[in-house]
Amino acid sequence: MMARPIPLSRFRPTTALLQRALLRDYVSPLGWTILVAAVLCAVGYIALGWNELLAMTVIWTILLIIAIVMSLGNTGFSARLDVPARRIMVGDDITVNVTVSNPGRATTAHAHGDLLIGDDHEGFPIPALSPRQSRQTAIGFTAASRAVLSVGPLRVRKGDPFGLIRHEKTVADRIDVYIHPRTIRLHTLNAGIQRDLEGQPSGDIVDDDLDFYGLREYEPGDDMRNVHWLSTAKAGTLMIRQYEATRRTTTALVLDVDPTHYASREEFELAVSVHASIGVQCLMQQRPLRTVVAGHRDDPRTTMTFLDACSTIEPKDRPETNLAASTLNHCPDASLYCLTVGSGNPDDDIKRMMLTMPPGSSRMVLRTDPSAQRSLRRFDGFTLAVIGSLDDLPLIMEAMA
Repeated sequence: MMARPIPLSRFRPTTALLQRALLRDYVSPLGWTILVAAVLCAVGYIALGWNELLAMTVIWTILLIIAIVMSLGNTGFSARLDVPARRIMVGDDITVNVTVSNPGRATTAHAHGDLLIGDDHEGFPIPALSPRQSRQTAIGFTAASRAVLSVGPLRVRKGDPFGLIRHEKTVADRIDVYIHPRTIRLHTLNAGIQRDLEGQPSGDIVDDDLDFYGLREYEPGDDMRNVHWLSTAKAGTLMIRQYEATRRTTTALVLDVDPTHYASREEFELAVSVHASIGVQCLMQQRPLRTVVAGHRDDPRTTMTFLDACSTIEPKDRPETNLAASTLNHCPDASLYCLTVGSGNPDDDIKRMMLTMPPGSSRMVLRTDPSAQRSLRRFDGFTLAVIGSLDDLPLIMEAMA
């Protein structure tokens, strides 16, 4: 009786499993080195007959077999990264919650999780999980510096302790955490407020403007041109028009990012904090704000978008040579021009730059220098302040108002 042929379909699941295993298993450079060494030792033993080469062949082969066995196992994990606060300040603590789950029907093997946080790797063990079981791990650290910090991706690794073969897969994509610069609360910013009939209503009530507010009774000394005669006839007494004052308060906020103008990274970070603090105060007062940083021009509308942009600021070699021209191209009619520079900017360069600004505007230069005491000097057309620490800024801005 002839044996019945085994259908080829019987081999397909096994072939598919082998293909998946080969695609998933990653042989490290060390693993390939040991494999090549085992092959060379085997060839050498056949050619030379040295027992030492045979011993090395056996050792390398056993080591590879152990590595393959230890790398096998179900790693069908899914994962989720959660950061409660996506926007924090320098010095704040961050907690990353990592939830690893087993969505399959088979128990998973023990594995190792590797979470990339910035340029650092944070590792943690992942135990065997039953079907539909989850495990949460909390990873905490402190935001040491201003940045846009990438958290993730999360990779799951299964392999041998020798690092020869590793089964690795990505189970969660990265998320961005904005680390904002340190800022300080300022008093109401009054510098650069100009009376302008085409400006924005300010909330102050005056007797002469374009934005009509209401009526009041006549008082001695009032201008008779402001009498509202129709209301006077109805009320039987003189009624005076009142208006809401309109003002132009556009602020052009400029930051010099040339690293040669700063003595240290600490000084540069102080300049970014000064820049950010003034910008936040402008936006809180609903003052139109325009920024110029490293050739990038922006018109932020909210404090969060502004601080997000501040998180990305870095020193830039060979920035725009004419900072004043770049500022005027973006904002030629601001009521306040505020430039933040480093201690390496000479007074003569600052004077030449400020002379190009519109003469009818308010102009101030804030020079950061952690080694200096705060000071304030007034020049023809602008004011120069030296800031030694961020705590000096509220006093400086109040004196400039």
